[in-house]
Amino acid sequence: MEALMEKIQASARKVVEEVCRVTAGERVLIITNRVVERSRIVWNKLEYSLEVAQTEVISQALHDACLAVGACPVVVVQPPKTSLDAADKAVLAALATEPSVCFSISHNMLGKDAGAIVQPYQDAEGNSFDHIFDYLLYGKKVMRSVWTPGVTLEMFARTVDIDYGQLQERCRRLCELYENVVTVEVTAPAGTDLVIPVAGRRPFRDDGDFSRPGTGGNIPAGEVFISPVVGNGTDTGCAGRIAFDGSMSVAGGCVAIQEPILVEVVGGFVTSISGGPEAEQLRDTITNAEEEAKAMGADGRLSPEDAQLYCRNARNIGELGIGLNPAALISGKMLEDEKAFRTCHIAIGENYDNDAHALIHLDGVIRNPTIHFVYQDGSRRRVLSEGVLEW
Repeated sequence: MEALMEKIQASARKVVEEVCRVTAGERVLIITNRVVERSRIVWNKLEYSLEVAQTEVISQALHDACLAVGACPVVVVQPPKTSLDAADKAVLAALATEPSVCFSISHNMLGKDAGAIVQPYQDAEGNSFDHIFDYLLYGKKVMRSVWTPGVTLEMFARTVDIDYGQLQERCRRLCELYENVVTVEVTAPAGTDLVIPVAGRRPFRDDGDFSRPGTGGNIPAGEVFISPVVGNGTDTGCAGRIAFDGSMSVAGGCVAIQEPILVEVVGGFVTSISGGPEAEQLRDTITNAEEEAKAMGADGRLSPEDAQLYCRNARNIGELGIGLNPAALISGKMLEDEKAFRTCHIAIGENYDNDAHALIHLDGVIRNPTIHFVYQDGSRRRVLSEGVLEW
């Protein structure tokens, strides 16, 4: 156990000193949960069974690493949140102080900003943000951040202390390949066959360099992702079939998929979902998000027009991501699963370009995909072949 704790502390130092480059005097806000559970942890071929609040232990390691560089960390603890819960007012108030760095080390989710959904923040360019966290990070660009929904001790120890220079080069190269791409074609052995329009979109990189204001991402890091062009529900937008066969985000967290979830997509939106118990959980999560959006419109928390959009976008195809972290595995935790080599993931719900707001963003992992980029001049380039990078 001592070796595991030493590795967690080393990973925390890596995040503080290299990923975010926290400096003396900076204010650091750490938002976490205290969920004590009996956990089975395997490390260096030894198995431990203990009652522990894993996110709290990681938060304490980050707190101590911040103190070591002379920063001023503060830890705020709230109950665990699902994808439809609101963050505690104390958390939103702490964010409103505009810390230089924010670490969201959550058991599941940070929680929504109920006030900003009703009255979104606007940046200088007129972009709209329905959470103060996103506004400070992407709008005002006064904060840098790391968020880790569903992180575990073993995951943090194994996937964080990696070669970030190598990861950043992979992400840079894939982003270069996206230049002038108009559509992406994704196929996979379980049955995925999807065409994704991306003309005019720019890719984002989660490469572990969150050292400048306005940058942030997951730890573990390791993906390049892009928002598909929002469809019209009929003849524009993503089209085809998705067969999720790795893991899937649902209301309560992440589930490992035993029977592929088959999702039909027309005009950029999900039209049907079939499969086993995991498919039912996905269907219920989407339905609940639709019903909540309608309820928000009915009681005035959203305008009728916004309520209709939030309801519609619960079925939007909001993201295509490609995993690039060599230490990541499909573990049943989406935070890690979507970073794993030989996978891609597609999200249902809100996107990252702020033109498809929704109450959910549900990632689903696809194993061993083959991915082609199609360019403006009609040329094609295969970037993954059955999960293997081809550059």
